[in-house]
Amino acid sequence: MINEKRSSFSGKIGFVLAAAGSAVGLGNIWRFPYLAAKYGGGIFLLTYLILAITFGFALMTAEIALGRKTGLSVVGAFSKLNRKFSFLGYLAALVPAIILPYYSVIGGWVTKYLVAFSTGSGVAAAGETYFTDFIGAAGEPVGWFLIYIGLTALVVLFGVEKGIEKVSKIMMPVLVVLSVIVAIYGLTIPGAIDGVKYYITPDFTKFSATTVLAAMGQLFYSMSLAMGIMITYGSYMKKDVNLESSVKQIEYFDTGIAFIAGLMIIPATYAFSGGAPEALGKGPSLMFATLPKVFETMAGGQIIGTLFFLLVLFAALTSSISLMETVVSIVCDKLHWNRKIACAAVFMFCVVMGLLSCLGYSAWSAVTVIGMQMLDFFDFITNSVMMPIVAFFTCIFVGYVIKPQAIIDEVELTGKFKKKALFNVVIKYFAPICILAILISSVLDAYIGIF
Repeated sequence: MINEKRSSFSGKIGFVLAAAGSAVGLGNIWRFPYLAAKYGGGIFLLTYLILAITFGFALMTAEIALGRKTGLSVVGAFSKLNRKFSFLGYLAALVPAIILPYYSVIGGWVTKYLVAFSTGSGVAAAGETYFTDFIGAAGEPVGWFLIYIGLTALVVLFGVEKGIEKVSKIMMPVLVVLSVIVAIYGLTIPGAIDGVKYYITPDFTKFSATTVLAAMGQLFYSMSLAMGIMITYGSYMKKDVNLESSVKQIEYFDTGIAFIAGLMIIPATYAFSGGAPEALGKGPSLMFATLPKVFETMAGGQIIGTLFFLLVLFAALTSSISLMETVVSIVCDKLHWNRKIACAAVFMFCVVMGLLSCLGYSAWSAVTVIGMQMLDFFDFITNSVMMPIVAFFTCIFVGYVIKPQAIIDEVELTGKFKKKALFNVVIKYFAPICILAILISSVLDAYIGIF
Protein backbone atom coordinates (compact mmCIF):
# COMPACT_ATOMS: atom_id res chain seq x y z
CA MET A 1 0.00 0.00 0.00
CA ILE A 2 1.18 3.50 -0.75
CA ASN A 3 2.16 5.59 2.24
CA GLU A 4 0.26 8.87 2.49
CA LYS A 5 2.00 12.23 2.44
CA ARG A 6 3.10 13.04 5.99
CA SER A 7 0.69 15.30 7.84
CA SER A 8 1.67 18.38 9.80
CA PHE A 9 0.24 20.79 12.33
CA SER A 10 -1.04 24.04 10.81
CA GLY A 11 1.30 26.15 12.94
CA LYS A 12 2.75 26.83 16.37
CA ILE A 13 -0.58 27.16 18.24
CA GLY A 14 -1.85 23.87 16.87
CA PHE A 15 1.39 22.09 17.75
CA VAL A 16 1.64 23.53 21.27
CA LEU A 17 -2.00 22.76 22.14
CA ALA A 18 -1.77 19.22 20.79
CA ALA A 19 1.55 18.51 22.53
CA ALA A 20 0.30 20.10 25.76
CA GLY A 21 -2.86 18.03 25.45
CA SER A 22 -0.71 14.93 25.21
CA ALA A 23 1.25 15.95 28.30
CA VAL A 24 -1.84 16.86 30.33
CA GLY A 25 -3.51 13.61 31.35
CA LEU A 26 -4.57 11.46 34.27
CA GLY A 27 -1.06 11.75 35.70
CA ASN A 28 -1.59 15.50 36.19
CA ILE A 29 -5.06 15.17 37.68
CA TRP A 30 -4.58 12.44 40.27
CA ARG A 31 -0.92 11.35 40.38
CA PHE A 32 0.61 14.80 40.84
CA PRO A 33 -1.66 15.75 43.81
CA TYR A 34 -1.11 12.33 45.40
CA LEU A 35 2.68 12.64 45.20
CA ALA A 36 2.59 16.26 46.38
CA ALA A 37 0.62 15.21 49.45
CA LYS A 38 2.85 12.21 50.15
CA TYR A 39 6.19 13.99 49.77
CA GLY A 40 5.68 17.14 51.81
CA GLY A 41 3.39 19.39 49.79
CA GLY A 42 5.25 22.62 49.08
CA ILE A 43 8.73 21.09 49.04
CA PHE A 44 7.63 18.56 46.41
CA LEU A 45 6.05 21.34 44.36
CA LEU A 46 9.25 23.43 44.48
CA THR A 47 11.41 20.42 43.56
CA TYR A 48 9.13 19.55 40.66
CA LEU A 49 9.21 23.11 39.28
CA ILE A 50 13.03 23.21 39.36
CA LEU A 51 13.28 19.85 37.61
CA ALA A 52 10.66 20.82 35.01
CA ILE A 53 12.66 23.80 33.79
CA THR A 54 15.94 21.82 33.67
CA PHE A 55 15.52 18.06 33.30
CA GLY A 56 12.09 18.20 31.62
CA PHE A 57 13.05 21.04 29.29
CA ALA A 58 16.18 19.26 28.03
CA LEU A 59 14.49 15.90 27.37
CA MET A 60 11.45 17.42 25.67
CA THR A 61 13.63 19.64 23.48
CA ALA A 62 15.73 16.64 22.46
CA GLU A 63 12.72 14.47 21.59
CA ILE A 64 10.84 17.11 19.59
CA ALA A 65 14.02 18.06 17.73
CA LEU A 66 14.73 14.40 16.88
CA GLY A 67 11.25 14.10 15.38
CA ARG A 68 11.43 17.30 13.36
CA LYS A 69 14.99 16.65 12.19
CA THR A 70 14.11 13.24 10.74
CA GLY A 71 10.44 13.76 9.85
CA LEU A 72 9.78 10.22 11.07
CA SER A 73 8.05 8.43 13.93
CA VAL A 74 10.11 7.12 16.82
CA VAL A 75 11.26 3.85 15.20
CA GLY A 76 12.44 5.53 12.01
CA ALA A 77 13.95 8.55 13.76
CA PHE A 78 16.60 6.66 15.74
CA SER A 79 17.32 4.29 12.85
CA LYS A 80 17.84 7.14 10.39
CA LEU A 81 20.36 8.92 12.61
CA ASN A 82 22.25 5.79 13.69
CA ARG A 83 21.29 2.22 12.77
CA LYS A 84 22.97 0.82 15.88
CA PHE A 85 20.25 2.59 17.92
CA SER A 86 17.32 1.09 15.99
CA PHE A 87 16.57 -1.02 19.06
CA LEU A 88 15.82 2.17 21.02
CA GLY A 89 13.13 3.17 18.55
CA TYR A 90 11.40 -0.21 18.87
CA LEU A 91 11.67 -0.15 22.67
CA ALA A 92 10.19 3.37 22.77
CA ALA A 93 7.41 2.25 20.41
CA LEU A 94 6.41 -0.54 22.80
CA VAL A 95 5.71 1.96 25.59
CA PRO A 96 2.61 3.67 24.07
CA ALA A 97 1.46 0.33 22.63
CA ILE A 98 1.33 -1.13 26.15
CA ILE A 99 0.07 2.01 27.91
CA LEU A 100 -2.80 2.87 25.53
CA PRO A 101 -5.01 -0.20 26.22
CA TYR A 102 -4.92 -0.02 30.02
CA TYR A 103 -5.06 3.80 29.99
CA SER A 104 -8.27 3.49 27.95
CA VAL A 105 -9.72 1.14 30.56
CA ILE A 106 -9.24 3.89 33.17
CA GLY A 107 -10.67 6.36 30.64
CA GLY A 108 -13.75 4.16 30.53
CA TRP A 109 -14.05 4.42 34.31
CA VAL A 110 -13.87 8.22 34.05
CA THR A 111 -16.63 8.18 31.40
CA LYS A 112 -18.81 6.06 33.68
CA TYR A 113 -18.40 8.48 36.59
CA LEU A 114 -19.09 11.50 34.38
CA VAL A 115 -22.37 9.93 33.29
CA ALA A 116 -23.20 9.01 36.91
CA PHE A 117 -22.72 12.57 38.18
CA SER A 118 -24.37 14.23 35.18
CA THR A 119 -27.49 12.05 35.51
CA GLY A 120 -28.00 12.68 39.23
CA SER A 121 -26.32 9.54 40.58
CA GLY A 122 -23.48 11.34 42.36
CA VAL A 123 -24.66 10.25 45.80
CA ALA A 124 -24.64 6.62 44.71
CA ALA A 125 -21.16 7.07 43.20
CA ALA A 126 -19.93 8.19 46.64
CA GLY A 127 -21.02 4.88 48.14
CA GLU A 128 -18.40 2.83 49.96
CA THR A 129 -18.44 -0.11 47.53
CA TYR A 130 -19.61 1.66 44.34
CA PHE A 131 -16.21 1.63 42.64
CA THR A 132 -15.20 -1.90 43.60
CA ASP A 133 -18.65 -3.22 42.62
CA PHE A 134 -18.34 -1.46 39.26
CA ILE A 135 -14.87 -2.71 38.26
CA GLY A 136 -15.68 -6.14 39.74
CA ALA A 137 -18.50 -6.63 37.22
CA ALA A 138 -17.55 -8.36 33.98
CA GLY A 139 -19.84 -6.57 31.52
CA GLU A 140 -20.25 -2.85 32.30
CA PRO A 141 -16.55 -1.86 32.50
CA VAL A 142 -15.97 -3.47 29.10
CA GLY A 143 -18.77 -1.39 27.59
CA TRP A 144 -17.37 1.89 28.90
CA PHE A 145 -13.87 0.89 27.80
CA LEU A 146 -15.12 0.26 24.24
CA ILE A 147 -16.90 3.63 24.16
CA TYR A 148 -13.74 5.43 25.30
CA ILE A 149 -11.31 3.69 22.94
CA GLY A 150 -13.83 4.23 20.12
CA LEU A 151 -13.86 8.00 20.76
CA THR A 152 -10.06 8.05 20.76
CA ALA A 153 -9.82 6.11 17.49
CA LEU A 154 -12.39 8.40 15.85
CA VAL A 155 -10.29 11.52 16.49
CA VAL A 156 -7.07 9.84 15.31
CA LEU A 157 -8.85 8.60 12.17
CA PHE A 158 -9.43 12.21 11.05
CA GLY A 159 -5.68 12.86 11.05
CA VAL A 160 -3.29 15.40 12.53
CA GLU A 161 -4.77 18.76 11.49
CA LYS A 162 -8.47 17.87 11.11
CA GLY A 163 -8.58 15.49 14.05
CA ILE A 164 -5.92 15.91 16.75
CA GLU A 165 -5.25 19.62 16.29
CA LYS A 166 -8.91 20.61 15.99
CA VAL A 167 -9.96 18.61 19.07
CA SER A 168 -7.00 19.94 21.09
CA LYS A 169 -7.90 23.54 20.25
CA ILE A 170 -11.33 22.93 21.79
CA MET A 171 -10.48 20.65 24.69
CA MET A 172 -7.42 22.42 26.09
CA PRO A 173 -9.02 25.85 26.70
CA VAL A 174 -12.15 24.19 28.12
CA LEU A 175 -9.97 22.02 30.37
CA VAL A 176 -8.16 25.08 31.74
CA VAL A 177 -11.43 26.95 32.44
CA LEU A 178 -13.04 23.92 34.15
CA SER A 179 -9.92 23.36 36.27
CA VAL A 180 -9.95 26.94 37.52
CA ILE A 181 -13.71 26.83 38.29
CA VAL A 182 -13.46 23.59 40.29
CA ALA A 183 -10.30 24.77 42.10
CA ILE A 184 -11.85 28.11 43.12
CA TYR A 185 -15.02 26.41 44.33
CA GLY A 186 -13.01 23.87 46.34
CA LEU A 187 -11.18 26.66 48.14
CA THR A 188 -14.48 27.85 49.64
CA ILE A 189 -14.79 24.68 51.74
CA PRO A 190 -14.19 25.32 55.46
CA GLY A 191 -10.67 24.18 56.33
CA ALA A 192 -9.46 24.20 52.73
CA ILE A 193 -7.06 27.11 53.27
CA ASP A 194 -4.99 24.95 55.62
CA GLY A 195 -4.66 22.50 52.76
CA VAL A 196 -3.50 25.32 50.48
CA LYS A 197 -0.79 26.27 52.98
CA TYR A 198 0.40 22.66 53.12
CA TYR A 199 0.44 22.48 49.33
CA ILE A 200 2.33 25.67 48.48
CA THR A 201 4.58 26.29 51.51
CA PRO A 202 7.94 24.47 51.27
CA ASP A 203 8.98 22.64 54.42
CA PHE A 204 12.68 21.98 53.87
CA THR A 205 12.80 19.50 56.78
CA LYS A 206 10.77 17.15 54.56
CA PHE A 207 13.21 17.32 51.65
CA SER A 208 15.00 14.06 50.79
CA ALA A 209 16.40 12.07 47.88
CA THR A 210 13.06 10.30 47.53
CA THR A 211 11.41 13.70 47.01
CA VAL A 212 13.68 14.33 44.03
CA LEU A 213 13.17 10.83 42.62
CA ALA A 214 9.39 11.07 42.97
CA ALA A 215 9.29 14.51 41.33
CA MET A 216 11.52 13.36 38.49
CA GLY A 217 9.48 10.23 37.94
CA GLN A 218 6.37 12.39 37.70
CA LEU A 219 7.96 14.36 34.86
CA PHE A 220 7.77 11.26 32.64
CA TYR A 221 4.02 11.02 33.28
CA SER A 222 3.35 14.73 33.08
CA MET A 223 5.36 15.59 29.97
CA SER A 224 4.83 12.48 27.83
CA LEU A 225 8.56 11.80 27.81
CA ALA A 226 10.31 8.56 26.83
CA MET A 227 7.31 7.07 25.02
CA GLY A 228 7.82 8.29 21.48
CA ILE A 229 4.99 10.83 21.58
CA MET A 230 7.07 14.00 21.45
CA ILE A 231 9.26 12.54 18.69
CA THR A 232 6.12 11.71 16.69
CA TYR A 233 4.58 15.15 17.26
CA GLY A 234 7.93 16.76 16.46
CA SER A 235 7.87 14.99 13.09
CA TYR A 236 4.64 16.88 12.30
CA MET A 237 6.18 20.24 13.32
CA LYS A 238 6.98 22.74 10.58
CA LYS A 239 10.57 23.94 10.25
CA ASP A 240 9.62 27.62 10.68
CA VAL A 241 8.07 27.09 14.13
CA ASN A 242 10.30 28.20 17.05
CA LEU A 243 11.09 24.95 18.85
CA GLU A 244 12.54 26.38 22.07
CA SER A 245 9.61 28.70 22.77
CA SER A 246 7.16 25.90 21.88
CA VAL A 247 8.74 23.64 24.51
CA LYS A 248 8.47 26.41 27.11
CA GLN A 249 4.79 26.95 26.32
CA ILE A 250 4.05 23.21 26.56
CA GLU A 251 5.73 23.20 29.97
CA TYR A 252 3.67 26.22 31.08
CA PHE A 253 0.45 24.43 30.12
CA ASP A 254 1.44 21.11 31.65
CA THR A 255 2.88 22.45 34.91
CA GLY A 256 0.03 24.95 35.26
CA ILE A 257 -2.63 22.23 34.97
CA ALA A 258 -0.73 20.01 37.42
CA PHE A 259 -0.55 22.91 39.90
CA ILE A 260 -4.26 23.69 39.51
CA ALA A 261 -5.07 19.97 39.90
CA GLY A 262 -3.31 20.10 43.24
CA LEU A 263 -5.44 23.12 44.19
CA MET A 264 -8.56 21.22 43.14
CA ILE A 265 -7.80 18.10 45.12
CA ILE A 266 -5.41 18.67 48.05
CA PRO A 267 -7.24 21.50 49.92
CA ALA A 268 -10.69 19.89 49.50
CA THR A 269 -9.50 16.43 50.54
CA TYR A 270 -7.36 17.93 53.30
CA ALA A 271 -10.45 19.63 54.72
CA PHE A 272 -12.59 16.52 54.21
CA SER A 273 -10.08 14.31 56.07
CA GLY A 274 -9.55 16.76 58.93
CA GLY A 275 -5.99 17.63 57.95
CA ALA A 276 -4.67 14.14 57.20
CA PRO A 277 -2.87 14.29 53.84
CA GLU A 278 -2.47 10.50 53.87
CA ALA A 279 -6.17 10.39 53.02
CA LEU A 280 -5.13 11.09 49.44
CA GLY A 281 -5.10 7.50 48.26
CA LYS A 282 -2.92 6.40 45.38
CA GLY A 283 -4.34 5.74 41.94
CA PRO A 284 -7.97 4.81 41.40
CA SER A 285 -8.88 5.09 45.10
CA LEU A 286 -8.25 8.84 44.99
CA MET A 287 -10.28 9.69 41.91
CA PHE A 288 -13.00 7.08 42.12
CA ALA A 289 -13.46 6.54 45.86
CA THR A 290 -12.21 9.53 47.88
CA LEU A 291 -13.20 12.46 45.63
CA PRO A 292 -16.86 11.42 45.11
CA LYS A 293 -17.19 11.47 48.91
CA VAL A 294 -15.69 14.97 48.97
CA PHE A 295 -18.15 16.16 46.30
CA GLU A 296 -21.02 14.64 48.29
CA THR A 297 -20.21 16.92 51.25
CA MET A 298 -20.13 20.07 49.07
CA ALA A 299 -23.02 22.39 48.40
CA GLY A 300 -23.62 21.89 44.69
CA GLY A 301 -21.39 18.84 44.75
CA GLN A 302 -23.38 17.18 41.97
CA ILE A 303 -22.50 20.01 39.56
CA ILE A 304 -18.88 20.24 40.70
CA GLY A 305 -18.50 16.47 40.40
CA THR A 306 -19.85 16.61 36.86
CA LEU A 307 -17.47 19.42 35.89
CA PHE A 308 -14.55 17.60 37.51
CA PHE A 309 -15.09 14.33 35.68
CA LEU A 310 -15.71 16.23 32.44
CA LEU A 311 -12.30 17.91 32.69
CA VAL A 312 -10.69 14.59 33.68
CA LEU A 313 -12.27 13.00 30.60
CA PHE A 314 -10.88 15.77 28.39
CA ALA A 315 -7.43 15.38 29.97
CA ALA A 316 -7.54 11.61 29.51
CA LEU A 317 -8.71 11.85 25.89
CA THR A 318 -6.00 14.30 24.82
CA SER A 319 -3.39 11.88 26.19
CA SER A 320 -4.91 8.69 24.77
CA ILE A 321 -5.24 10.40 21.38
CA SER A 322 -1.49 11.14 21.40
CA LEU A 323 -0.70 7.58 22.49
CA MET A 324 -2.79 6.11 19.67
CA GLU A 325 -1.41 8.60 17.12
CA THR A 326 2.13 7.52 18.05
CA VAL A 327 1.33 3.85 17.43
CA VAL A 328 -0.63 4.61 14.23
CA SER A 329 2.25 6.75 12.94
CA ILE A 330 4.70 3.89 13.49
CA VAL A 331 2.42 1.44 11.66
CA CYS A 332 2.02 3.86 8.73
CA ASP A 333 5.77 4.51 8.51
CA LYS A 334 6.96 0.91 8.85
CA LEU A 335 4.21 -1.02 7.01
CA HIS A 336 3.24 1.75 4.56
CA TRP A 337 -0.45 1.33 5.41
CA ASN A 338 -2.87 4.22 4.98
CA ARG A 339 -4.28 5.91 8.09
CA LYS A 340 -7.69 4.18 8.00
CA ILE A 341 -6.28 0.66 7.93
CA ALA A 342 -3.62 1.52 10.52
CA CYS A 343 -6.27 3.01 12.85
CA ALA A 344 -8.46 -0.08 12.50
CA ALA A 345 -5.53 -2.41 13.26
CA VAL A 346 -4.41 -0.41 16.31
CA PHE A 347 -8.02 -0.19 17.55
CA MET A 348 -8.43 -3.99 17.40
CA PHE A 349 -5.09 -4.50 19.12
CA CYS A 350 -6.16 -2.13 21.92
CA VAL A 351 -9.47 -3.93 22.37
CA VAL A 352 -7.75 -7.30 22.81
CA MET A 353 -5.03 -5.97 25.12
CA GLY A 354 -7.46 -3.74 27.02
CA LEU A 355 -9.65 -6.70 27.94
CA LEU A 356 -6.75 -8.15 29.95
CA SER A 357 -6.79 -5.04 32.16
CA CYS A 358 -10.55 -4.53 32.06
CA LEU A 359 -11.36 -8.06 33.27
CA GLY A 360 -8.40 -8.20 35.64
CA TYR A 361 -10.62 -7.12 38.52
CA SER A 362 -13.48 -9.49 37.70
CA ALA A 363 -13.49 -12.61 35.49
CA TRP A 364 -9.69 -12.82 35.26
CA SER A 365 -8.83 -11.54 38.74
CA ALA A 366 -6.91 -14.74 39.49
CA VAL A 367 -4.45 -13.96 36.67
CA THR A 368 -1.51 -11.97 38.06
CA VAL A 369 2.10 -11.24 37.05
CA ILE A 370 4.74 -10.89 39.81
CA GLY A 371 1.84 -10.52 42.24
CA MET A 372 0.16 -7.67 40.33
CA GLN A 373 -3.17 -7.43 38.54
CA MET A 374 -2.69 -7.01 34.79
CA LEU A 375 -3.41 -3.26 34.78
CA ASP A 376 -0.99 -2.68 37.64
CA PHE A 377 1.66 -4.81 35.95
CA PHE A 378 1.36 -2.95 32.62
CA ASP A 379 1.62 0.34 34.52
CA PHE A 380 4.72 -0.83 36.42
CA ILE A 381 6.60 -2.30 33.46
CA THR A 382 6.08 0.80 31.27
CA ASN A 383 6.36 3.67 33.74
CA SER A 384 8.89 2.26 36.20
CA VAL A 385 11.11 0.16 33.91
CA MET A 386 10.76 0.84 30.18
CA MET A 387 10.41 4.64 30.25
CA PRO A 388 13.52 5.24 32.40
CA ILE A 389 15.49 2.88 30.13
CA VAL A 390 14.31 4.71 26.99
CA ALA A 391 15.08 8.10 28.58
CA PHE A 392 18.56 6.97 29.66
CA PHE A 393 19.53 5.70 26.21
CA THR A 394 18.01 8.80 24.58
CA CYS A 395 20.37 10.93 26.69
CA ILE A 396 23.33 8.72 25.72
CA PHE A 397 22.26 8.88 22.07
CA VAL A 398 21.97 12.67 22.03
CA GLY A 399 24.86 13.39 24.40
CA TYR A 400 27.50 11.04 23.02
CA VAL A 401 26.43 9.54 19.67
CA ILE A 402 24.92 12.25 17.46
CA LYS A 403 26.18 14.90 19.96
CA PRO A 404 24.15 17.82 21.41
CA GLN A 405 25.14 20.05 18.49
CA ALA A 406 22.83 18.06 16.20
CA ILE A 407 19.87 19.07 18.38
CA ILE A 408 21.14 22.61 18.81
CA ASP A 409 21.37 23.05 15.02
CA GLU A 410 17.72 21.93 14.67
CA VAL A 411 16.56 24.30 17.42
CA GLU A 412 18.50 27.22 15.90
CA LEU A 413 16.72 26.96 12.54
CA THR A 414 14.48 29.74 13.85
CA GLY A 415 16.89 31.71 16.04
CA LYS A 416 19.39 31.50 18.86
CA PHE A 417 19.03 28.61 21.36
CA LYS A 418 18.94 30.64 24.58
CA LYS A 419 19.28 27.68 26.95
CA LYS A 420 22.00 25.91 24.96
CA ALA A 421 24.45 25.66 27.87
CA LEU A 422 21.78 24.27 30.21
CA PHE A 423 20.72 21.73 27.58
CA ASN A 424 24.30 20.50 27.14
CA VAL A 425 24.92 19.93 30.84
CA VAL A 426 21.57 18.30 31.58
CA ILE A 427 21.47 15.94 28.58
CA LYS A 428 25.08 14.74 29.00
CA TYR A 429 25.55 14.55 32.76
CA PHE A 430 22.62 15.41 35.05
CA ALA A 431 19.77 13.53 33.33
CA PRO A 432 21.49 10.13 32.78
CA ILE A 433 22.58 9.88 36.42
CA CYS A 434 19.17 10.82 37.77
CA ILE A 435 17.34 8.49 35.39
CA LEU A 436 19.48 5.56 36.51
CA ALA A 437 18.61 6.43 40.11
CA ILE A 438 14.90 6.39 39.24
CA LEU A 439 15.19 3.00 37.53
CA ILE A 440 17.11 1.40 40.38
CA SER A 441 14.73 2.85 42.97
CA SER A 442 11.63 1.66 41.09
CA VAL A 443 12.93 -1.88 40.59
CA LEU A 444 14.05 -2.16 44.23
CA ASP A 445 10.63 -0.95 45.45
CA ALA A 446 8.91 -3.56 43.31
CA TYR A 447 11.36 -6.26 44.44
CA ILE A 448 10.77 -5.46 48.12
CA GLY A 449 7.01 -5.41 47.49
CA ILE A 450 7.13 -8.90 45.95
CA PHE A 451 9.48 -10.52 48.43
